[in-house]
Amino acid sequence: MTKPEIAIMIEGQMGLNWPRWKRIVRAVEDLGFVGLYRSDHFVNPDPPDQDSLELWMSLAWLADHTERIAFGPLVTPVSFRHPAMTARMASAVDDLSGGRLTLGVGAGWQEREHHNYSYDLLKGSGERFDRFEEALHVLTRLLRSGEPVTFEGEYYRFYDAVLLPRPARPGGPPILIGGNGPERTLPMVARFADEWNAVFVTAPRFAELNALLDDLLRAEERPPDSVRRSLMTGLVFGRTDGDLRQKLSDAGAVRDDLTGRGMVVGTPSEVVDQVERLGEAGVQRVMLQWLALDDLDGLEAFAHAVL
Repeated sequence: MTKPEIAIMIEGQMGLNWPRWKRIVRAVEDLGFVGLYRSDHFVNPDPPDQDSLELWMSLAWLADHTERIAFGPLVTPVSFRHPAMTARMASAVDDLSGGRLTLGVGAGWQEREHHNYSYDLLKGSGERFDRFEEALHVLTRLLRSGEPVTFEGEYYRFYDAVLLPRPARPGGPPILIGGNGPERTLPMVARFADEWNAVFVTAPRFAELNALLDDLLRAEERPPDSVRRSLMTGLVFGRTDGDLRQKLSDAGAVRDDLTGRGMVVGTPSEVVDQVERLGEAGVQRVMLQWLALDDLDGLEAFAHAVL
C-alpha cells in the first residue's frame, strides 16, 4: 500500500476571511500539498461567532487563482442550498478550475446555524438522511447525464430539468460523501458516490468500514476501486518533542485520548508513521485539519517535514 496523499482541511467557521483564505490557498499550492478542503458552516456550534467566509465564493476564487491543487467542501449541506443550485455552482466552479473540484455533500447537522438563519434541519436524522438521499438522486442525474431530469419525491420535485452548459469534465465533478455510519451513510456511498470520506476514525476502524464498503459496492455491482477512500481527521504537529508537549499542554489534551479518536499526533517521524498506517488500512488521501489559520510558518514546517 502506498503512502496516502496529504491534503489540508480548514474549518471555515473559525475565523476565515478573505485575507486569511488567500494566504492559506497560496501556501497550500506552493508547499506541495495535494489539496485544500474546507467546511461549510455559517457559525460555530457555540458562541462566540467568528468570521465565516462563504463557501462557494471562496472556492470560485481558489479555482481561478491556483493551477494544481484539488479542493472542495467537506461537506456542503443540502439543508443550506437546493440541489439544483449546488449542481449549477459545482459544475461552474469545476470548469473554472480545469476539473479539480470534489463535490462533498452532506445532510446537515448543526442545529444552531439552521435555527439562526431559518434553514429547516428537519426533526431527526432519519428525515435528514431521507432528504439527503433525494438530493443525491437529482444531483447525480443532473451532473452525470444530459437527459432532462424528472423526479417526484417528498422533498424535491423536478420536471424536465437540465443542467446547461454541460460540465466540461464528463460526468461533472466527483461526488464525495463523508461519514462513518454503516446503516445509511455507507450504503449511500456505494450507490451514489465517487469518494468516501471517513471522519475521525482510527486505522483499524477505517479498515473495518473499508471492507464493509467493498461488500456494499459489490452488491451494487460496482467494482471496489470505483470509489476513492479518504479520511478527514485532526492534527497536532510538533517540530520537536518539546514543541509537541507544549501544544498538548496548551490544549489541555492527552495524546492517547486524541489518537484514540483517530487524530494524527506527533513529531515529523511520528506523523509519517501514522499516515503510513492509515495507508495500510486503505486510506488513499488524508485531509488533516489545520486550525491555526494564521500559522503559515507552522504549515510550512509541517510540509517540509512530512511531504
